[in-house]
Amino acid sequence: MNFNLTQIPDRYIKPRKSGITMVMDKGLSVEETKNFLSVAHPHVDIVKLGFGTSYVTPNLEEKLEVYRAYNMPVYFGGTLFEAFLIRNQFEDYISVCKNFGITHMEVSDGSITIPHAEKCGYIEKLTQYGIVLSEVGSKDAAHIIPPYKWIELMKAELEAGSTYVIAEAREAGNVGIYRGSGEVREGLVQEILTQIPGEKILWGSSTKSTAIVFYRIAGL
Repeated sequence: MNFNLTQIPDRYIKPRKSGITMVMDKGLSVEETKNFLSVAHPHVDIVKLGFGTSYVTPNLEEKLEVYRAYNMPVYFGGTLFEAFLIRNQFEDYISVCKNFGITHMEVSDGSITIPHAEKCGYIEKLTQYGIVLSEVGSKDAAHIIPPYKWIELMKAELEAGSTYVIAEAREAGNVGIYRGSGEVREGLVQEILTQIPGEKILWGSSTKSTAIVFYRIAGL
């Protein structure tokens, strides 16, 4: 920090085991990536190349080198994983991650239906190649998952080898751990935390107000 202020809580120093902050890169250019990291790198732990942007991003390797220069772990969004999977190209997905030096991988089922046991199988396989993050929850606003099921799914995916589970929120923040209005389902979050260690969960937040809710409830 640039100067001293009293009564400011200490934050864990990187590499952090708790209070992990993941930021979504929605298609930054190489220069934008440099600018972003010049300011934010002390506060960010992992970067996700959102959706399938890594498929169309120009100068992808150069951009990844910028992240590597800051020792910033990067992974491709779960949508890309699903795009490979639905085309029966799971082994190709592994090859792509290897070729681009990607050591963090996301397993999700937000756009396609994957039996949960099969999903856990993919998690287990990918742990041979790096750190796995898996997304829990539905992108379908009409599909309301009860708290006990959230806990059951998260436990199974952590046992399969996920280092972190991501609570589904969608970019708009209106599904999963959110109500359609965008309000955080605080009771759900609190119930999940009775069974799942907070340091194992990444909570999706797209606004300052919802981030404050997670700071208050989860003690981030």
